[in-house]
Amino acid sequence: MSEQNSHLVCPHCQATNRVPATRLNAAPNCGKCGQPLLTASPHELNAQMVSKVIQKNEVLTIVDFWASWCQPCLMMAPQFKAAASQLPQVVFAKIQTDKYEQAAAPYNIRSLPTMVAFKNGKEVARQSGALPSDQIVQWVKSLNA
Repeated sequence: MSEQNSHLVCPHCQATNRVPATRLNAAPNCGKCGQPLLTASPHELNAQMVSKVIQKNEVLTIVDFWASWCQPCLMMAPQFKAAASQLPQVVFAKIQTDKYEQAAAPYNIRSLPTMVAFKNGKEVARQSGALPSDQIVQWVKSLNA
Protein backbone atom coordinates (compact mmCIF):
# COMPACT_ATOMS: atom_id res chain seq x y z
CA MET A 1 0.00 0.00 0.00
CA SER A 2 1.47 3.36 -0.99
CA GLU A 3 1.85 6.27 1.37
CA GLN A 4 -0.51 9.25 0.95
CA ASN A 5 1.26 12.38 -0.31
CA SER A 6 0.19 16.02 -0.35
CA HIS A 7 1.40 18.74 -2.69
CA LEU A 8 2.58 22.00 -1.15
CA VAL A 9 3.72 25.15 -2.95
CA CYS A 10 6.82 26.67 -1.38
CA PRO A 11 6.03 30.22 -0.14
CA HIS A 12 9.65 31.22 -0.89
CA CYS A 13 10.45 29.88 -4.39
CA GLN A 14 6.99 28.68 -5.56
CA ALA A 15 8.23 25.15 -6.31
CA THR A 16 5.58 22.46 -5.89
CA ASN A 17 6.71 19.80 -3.39
CA ARG A 18 5.26 16.34 -2.78
CA VAL A 19 5.24 15.68 0.96
CA PRO A 20 4.18 12.41 2.62
CA ALA A 21 1.13 13.06 4.81
CA THR A 22 3.00 11.58 7.76
CA ARG A 23 5.68 14.33 7.43
CA LEU A 24 3.31 17.33 7.39
CA ASN A 25 3.69 17.66 11.16
CA ALA A 26 7.50 17.39 10.95
CA ALA A 27 8.20 20.89 9.56
CA PRO A 28 9.00 19.81 5.97
CA ASN A 29 11.40 21.89 3.89
CA CYS A 30 11.28 22.70 0.19
CA GLY A 31 13.24 20.28 -1.98
CA LYS A 32 14.38 23.14 -4.22
CA CYS A 33 15.34 26.02 -1.89
CA GLY A 34 15.48 24.27 1.50
CA GLN A 35 13.17 26.80 3.19
CA PRO A 36 10.22 25.71 5.40
CA LEU A 37 7.05 24.81 3.48
CA LEU A 38 4.73 25.46 6.42
CA THR A 39 5.70 28.76 8.01
CA ALA A 40 2.90 29.28 10.58
CA SER A 41 2.72 32.81 9.19
CA PRO A 42 0.69 34.27 6.32
CA HIS A 43 2.57 34.96 3.13
CA GLU A 44 1.70 37.65 0.59
CA LEU A 45 0.62 36.43 -2.81
CA ASN A 46 1.16 38.34 -6.03
CA ALA A 47 -0.80 37.99 -9.26
CA GLN A 48 1.39 35.16 -10.54
CA MET A 49 1.31 33.17 -7.29
CA VAL A 50 -2.36 33.28 -6.28
CA SER A 51 -3.66 30.74 -8.79
CA LYS A 52 -0.74 28.33 -8.25
CA VAL A 53 -1.04 28.41 -4.46
CA ILE A 54 -4.80 27.82 -4.60
CA GLN A 55 -4.73 25.17 -7.34
CA LYS A 56 -1.62 23.18 -6.33
CA ASN A 57 -1.82 23.11 -2.52
CA GLU A 58 -3.57 19.96 -1.41
CA VAL A 59 -3.60 20.95 2.27
CA LEU A 60 -6.12 23.39 3.69
CA THR A 61 -5.21 26.86 2.43
CA ILE A 62 -6.84 30.00 3.87
CA VAL A 63 -6.59 33.10 1.68
CA ASP A 64 -7.37 36.53 3.11
CA PHE A 65 -8.65 38.85 0.37
CA TRP A 66 -8.02 42.40 1.60
CA ALA A 67 -7.39 45.97 0.43
CA SER A 68 -5.07 48.70 1.69
CA TRP A 69 -7.93 51.22 2.01
CA CYS A 70 -10.12 48.82 4.05
CA GLN A 71 -9.99 49.67 7.77
CA PRO A 72 -11.51 46.33 8.94
CA CYS A 73 -8.91 44.54 6.76
CA LEU A 74 -6.09 46.41 8.46
CA MET A 75 -7.57 45.67 11.88
CA MET A 76 -7.86 41.96 11.07
CA ALA A 77 -4.30 41.57 9.68
CA PRO A 78 -2.63 40.96 13.08
CA GLN A 79 -5.50 38.62 14.05
CA PHE A 80 -5.00 36.61 10.84
CA LYS A 81 -1.27 36.40 11.61
CA ALA A 82 -1.97 35.26 15.18
CA ALA A 83 -4.36 32.57 13.92
CA ALA A 84 -1.73 31.34 11.43
CA SER A 85 0.79 30.92 14.25
CA GLN A 86 -1.67 28.62 16.07
CA LEU A 87 -2.34 26.39 13.05
CA PRO A 88 1.06 25.47 11.57
CA GLN A 89 -0.27 22.65 9.33
CA VAL A 90 -2.57 25.08 7.48
CA VAL A 91 -1.31 27.40 4.74
CA PHE A 92 -2.28 31.04 5.37
CA ALA A 93 -1.92 33.53 2.52
CA LYS A 94 -3.05 37.06 1.69
CA ILE A 95 -3.89 38.75 -1.62
CA GLN A 96 -4.23 42.52 -1.84
CA THR A 97 -7.30 42.98 -4.03
CA ASP A 98 -6.72 46.67 -4.81
CA LYS A 99 -3.21 45.88 -6.08
CA TYR A 100 -4.02 42.61 -7.88
CA GLU A 101 -7.63 43.10 -9.02
CA GLN A 102 -7.39 40.67 -11.94
CA ALA A 103 -5.92 37.91 -9.75
CA ALA A 104 -8.73 38.26 -7.19
CA ALA A 105 -11.57 38.65 -9.72
CA PRO A 106 -12.18 34.91 -10.38
CA TYR A 107 -13.02 34.39 -6.70
CA ASN A 108 -16.05 36.75 -6.74
CA ILE A 109 -15.11 38.69 -3.63
CA ARG A 110 -18.03 40.99 -2.79
CA SER A 111 -16.93 42.37 0.60
CA LEU A 112 -13.69 42.87 2.46
CA PRO A 113 -12.08 41.31 4.30
CA THR A 114 -13.07 37.87 3.04
CA MET A 115 -11.29 34.67 3.95
CA VAL A 116 -11.72 31.78 1.55
CA ALA A 117 -10.72 28.23 2.42
CA PHE A 118 -9.42 26.05 -0.39
CA LYS A 119 -8.46 22.38 -0.44
CA ASN A 120 -7.25 20.50 -3.50
CA GLY A 121 -7.91 23.58 -5.65
CA LYS A 122 -11.56 23.85 -4.65
CA GLU A 123 -13.29 26.40 -2.44
CA VAL A 124 -14.62 24.65 0.67
CA ALA A 125 -15.80 27.64 2.74
CA ARG A 126 -15.86 31.42 2.89
CA GLN A 127 -16.12 33.93 5.74
CA SER A 128 -16.60 37.67 5.24
CA GLY A 129 -15.92 40.33 7.83
CA ALA A 130 -13.15 40.96 10.32
CA LEU A 131 -12.77 38.34 13.04
CA PRO A 132 -10.55 38.05 16.12
CA SER A 133 -7.88 35.35 16.01
CA ASP A 134 -9.76 32.91 18.26
CA GLN A 135 -12.77 32.96 15.92
CA ILE A 136 -10.53 32.51 12.86
CA VAL A 137 -8.92 29.50 14.56
CA GLN A 138 -12.34 28.09 15.48
CA TRP A 139 -13.59 28.54 11.89
CA VAL A 140 -10.50 26.87 10.38
CA LYS A 141 -10.67 23.97 12.84
CA SER A 142 -14.33 23.43 11.94
CA LEU A 143 -13.25 22.92 8.32
CA ASN A 144 -10.81 20.15 9.29
CA ALA A 145 -13.38 18.33 11.42
